[in-house]
This record gives sequence, structure tokens and C-alpha cells, in this order.
Amino acid sequence: MRVKNTSFMMSKNQIKLIRSLNQKKFRQKHGLFKAEGIKIIQELIKSGWAPEAIFTVTDIFAASETQLSIITEPELKKISGLKNPQTAVALFAIPKDKPPDHTGFSIVLDGVRDPGNLGTIIRLCDWFGVSSLMCSKDTADVFNPKVVQSTMGSIARVLPHYEDLSKILSQEKRPIFGADMEGENVHKIKLPEEAILVLGNEAHGLSPETNNFLTHRIAIPQFGQKHSTESLNVATAGAILMNEFRR
Repeated sequence: MRVKNTSFMMSKNQIKLIRSLNQKKFRQKHGLFKAEGIKIIQELIKSGWAPEAIFTVTDIFAASETQLSIITEPELKKISGLKNPQTAVALFAIPKDKPPDHTGFSIVLDGVRDPGNLGTIIRLCDWFGVSSLMCSKDTADVFNPKVVQSTMGSIARVLPHYEDLSKILSQEKRPIFGADMEGENVHKIKLPEEAILVLGNEAHGLSPETNNFLTHRIAIPQFGQKHSTESLNVATAGAILMNEFRR
């Protein structure tokens, strides 16, 4: 049964709590993260994630939703982290961490710190059917609102696992491919179905520790004549390489 409040007025404490979820320490303290926008919220609900609360300026959610409160546009602006708030903000409990799958094709992120890149890579994993995504502990937090926004709901199907990469990679029996501009042309390599693809930091690439565990280094060939572009965005490179593995 839905709890709906059409004459709801947000308290200062509620606004403060929701805004605090922009920071990792408060997400961990309260065990909550926030999602913004009708499409993302509905996608998470459809995937089985029950919201703790929904604050919206219009009553468009299904009757199964709980703790739904109708708020004003000014209130929405106070709790939104977006320049242009998108109708609704929902709070979800941070799910329990699950151990990674060490079979099939996996993606490993080594120090990918930009929230937009992490969110896009999660969405790419969802598109290419990659359910196993492992991240170094210095990779951006998956429950950062910018990451959640960038996933467009894919976070419900592809949830990263944060680990000590040296520990994980040292125990791997699958071949480990690292994206490296000095690596072998990916178009000339026969890629296995079971493998690990490691993508590195936006500015510095793969860490020395991770480099030690690579069995192959692969690169995306550049076709531009002037070669003035130094490198590809990590999410763009990830999309191209995932496609190559899935071919």
C-alpha cells in the first residue's frame, strides 16, 4: 500500500540529509544513495530495488510505490544535485556487496575517478552483457549521484565490486588484457571469450602494480593523419574494446 502525502512540507532535517548524500561519508553513514529523474527511478524499481522514499512534484509513480511525497519545485531544487532538476528524487538503500564472478568476460577499472566515465562504463557493461565489473578502491564511488545519473538505471543490473586489484589479479587464471597505447593492435589479435579487460586512469593509465599482472597489452589503432589527438576517453576506449571482445 502506497503512503502518499499531498500536503507534504519538507523539514530542514530531511533536506539536509538528502543533500548530504552527495558525499560518500554520509552515504555510508546512512546506508542510502539518491537517484534523480523519472526514467532512472522507474528503471531501478523495475529491476527490483524498492525506494525508501520518493519526493516528486507530480504523482506519476505506480501504486506499488511506498513513502511517496508530493513536494514543490523550490523544494525539489533544494534536494537536487542537478542544475535542472528532473521532477523527482528517490532514496534507495545501498545494497549489500556481492563477490565478483570470476568466469566469462570481466571488466576491471584501475583508478577511474571521473564519475561520468564510471557511469558510462557501467551502462556499456549492461549493453554488452558484462555482469562482472571490478574496481580498484580509488575508483569513483558507484553511488555518487553523478555516477548513478550516468548509468541511466544500468546500476541495477551491473553493480561494481571494489577490491584490492593486486590480490584479485594475482589469483586469476584467465588472460588479462590491459588497454595500453603502446600495445598490440587489437584488430590483429584473436580475443578469447573468457578474459579480463583492464581500463586505467584517465590521465595516467594503468598503475605499475596492475601492469605486473597483464598477460597482453592491446591498443586501438589511430587512423587520423595528423595524430594530434593524444588519447581516447576511457569510456570511449572501453566501448570499442568491449565490442572487439564481443565480436
